[in-house]
Amino acid sequence: VQLQASGGGLVQAGASLRLSCVASGSTMLSSVMYWYRKAPGKQRVFVANVAFNDRTYYADSVKGRFTASRDHAARTMYLQMTSLKDEDTAVYYCGAARNWDGPEYWGQGTQVTVSS
Repeated sequence: VQLQASGGGLVQAGASLRLSCVASGSTMLSSVMYWYRKAPGKQRVFVANVAFNDRTYYADSVKGRFTASRDHAARTMYLQMTSLKDEDTAVYYCGAARNWDGPEYWGQGTQVTVSS
């Protein structure tokens, strides 16, 4: 599976941004798709995931502000981010796996910078 993330940028606090992640290769190996992020000086952490049946889970820090979704025909996963905060500044990575145990494949990151 190959993953290509895009959509990052520099925005002001309170703004919205949508990230995309396009998958290629085996659909079975991308049954569950993930978003993680890595802030400067911190470890990479879970943000959200979306399964083949569109079931989603979110980290508490983004619940109610971020929405993960998939366009199965386009093999694309999205992360709609609203009410962005300074602490959302990070490199965002997409991942894919056969199950809920965490990513087996990673894409390159896309930088999101939120300024106040």
